[in-house]
Amino acid sequence: MAADLAPPQNERSLLKIRRLGPADRGAAHALLDLFADVFGEPDTYSCARPSDDYLERLLARETFIALIAETEGRVVGGLVAYVLDKLEQTRSEVYIYDLAVADDFRRRGIATALIRHTQAIATELGAWVVFVQADRTDNAAIALYAGLGQREDVLHFDLPLNNPRNAPPSHPDTNPGHTDVPNTGVIGIKRSEPGDETP
Repeated sequence: MAADLAPPQNERSLLKIRRLGPADRGAAHALLDLFADVFGEPDTYSCARPSDDYLERLLARETFIALIAETEGRVVGGLVAYVLDKLEQTRSEVYIYDLAVADDFRRRGIATALIRHTQAIATELGAWVVFVQADRTDNAAIALYAGLGQREDVLHFDLPLNNPRNAPPSHPDTNPGHTDVPNTGVIGIKRSEPGDETP
């Protein structure tokens, strides 16, 4: 794959990358439109949009990072990442969950610029690392990330829930012919309270 080339100087002057805040609900919807189009997943990104109140609360969180790349009023790239506080040490990690660039704006350095902005924010927050996943068949993404960081081979699993509203879609290769969420037998999980410790 060709590198994510830097845009010409005149394009860089028109392209702006910024982090969304509580007042950027319209831009957040434009970002969701971009994800729906680039990923080909309108059901995921368009059919059950959150309320304005939800978006305001989410965009106000320091632990939620939403970046857009825009030019002449159009969102042409975007990234969503989450800050994860760790238990084993006093530190956090930043997980890039979604990253997309419009088809007609690819190979102009936009994806790289979005990742670099995320790294700068993570540094300001005192995070330990920024990480991202890629499908094994997504050669373009793998080439991009390999040029920016160290690769680790891991396996990803979606674990279904008994609540159909929150359950991930079934994958044909792992759940052939079945659309119902399997009953795992889990009734409920009680959070430990002070005094529950085993002596």
